Amino acid sequence: MMRFLIIGVWALIVALGSSYASAYWAAGAAHGDGKPPALAGLEYRKLPTLTVPMIIDGTVKGYVLAKLVFTADSGVLRTLTVDPTVFVVDASFAEIYINGRVESGRLTKYNLQDMLGRIKAAANTRLNGSVVRDVLVDSLNYIDKADMRANGGSNAPAESEKPAKPNSHAKEG
Repeated sequence: MMRFLIIGVWALIVALGSSYASAYWAAGAAHGDGKPPALAGLEYRKLPTLTVPMIIDGTVKGYVLAKLVFTADSGVLRTLTVDPTVFVVDASFAEIYINGRVESGRLTKYNLQDMLGRIKAAANTRLNGSVVRDVLVDSLNYIDKADMRANGGSNAPAESEKPAKPNSHAKEG
């Protein structure tokens, strides 16, 4: 009887010890010498495609389509409580909307370095620190509103696609 009691206590100690060890390991407790993770470095994050309306004389004349990428220190990104992408998108939209230039239905030449520098500064100001290291252009295009409609941007059916008028002489039954 004493033998069964000792075996039971031994099994209980092993089960509790292994449960504690697995919970400690799964919780991410510090292992080893406390070095930072090996993946520290720059991280590139693509922003969603921005569609910025260009308003001239009170009407929308076209849209600037921008694909941007920003870089940030991956260690800093892991410590943030909010996603910096939202702030970079907001700063990018505001910069293009306010300082975007469209003349004669065409996108005029930008000073990209100044524009990207202002986006970086505005995003870092909102993030209270130096999070965004660099903002890069993937693509920057302008689409005239008339060109969008001509290429199928409008949901209105063409004249030939409109349904025929019902026959007023047909009997209802």
